[in-house]
Amino acid sequence: MPVAIITGASKGLGRALAAALAGRGWDLVLDARSAGPLREAAAALEKEEQAAAGGGRVVALPGDVTDARHRADLVAAARGLGGLDLLVNNASALGAEPLVSLESHPLDGLRAALETNVVAALGLVQQALPLLRAAPGGGAVIGVSSDAAVEAYGTWGGYGASKAALEQLSAVLAVEEEALRVWWVDPGDMRTDLYAAAEPGEDLAGRALPEEVAPAFLRLLDERPGSGRYEAAALLAAGPAGDGRGGRR
Repeated sequence: MPVAIITGASKGLGRALAAALAGRGWDLVLDARSAGPLREAAAALEKEEQAAAGGGRVVALPGDVTDARHRADLVAAARGLGGLDLLVNNASALGAEPLVSLESHPLDGLRAALETNVVAALGLVQQALPLLRAAPGGGAVIGVSSDAAVEAYGTWGGYGASKAALEQLSAVLAVEEEALRVWWVDPGDMRTDLYAAAEPGEDLAGRALPEEVAPAFLRLLDERPGSGRYEAAALLAAGPAGDGRGGRR
């Protein structure tokens, strides 16, 4: 069975992606900072795995992706399952909750967002590369990005800067690792706790649920288009289409 590491997998998009892959019988290594919610998610996913043909295994490892030892444990768990076909860097930090203008953005918050969204993502890629290179047909790396990486929205400057940095790292990785697929994906506006924390006064009723967005990521895995920037809405509407404009995550 193929193996995936998904960070930030206890809720939101990470949990939805894990469920989608569990339905296909993938082996999963899941990360989140909160042990209780992660273990609850893993238990539910194990039931979904059992219902899938040739159901896979689920390894839940609570921890912080900014911790190098925790990242090493995630990769070691994938190795124990037989290798690594997919790495999803989904864990994210806003840097300020709720979001604020750059004038008052806490610098420590910006550092925290960069550490989680960029530094930890690259650190996990570095540790996972030997397994990804050895994957049949070449492994894949997905960086969950945001429209805020390419558009200027008031109060989204710190978070957007971190996602812009993640996109640039992804683009360079795609050049350096030609045998891999590297996709950085804007999932669009979603009804998630992260968005609610970013803008607590905004009505999220019209936002897409993460479960509605997850099929766009499956399409990437099924069709394996070239490395690049993709928009979930475009993938769902018309198949792989690069450099779209979606919503903030």
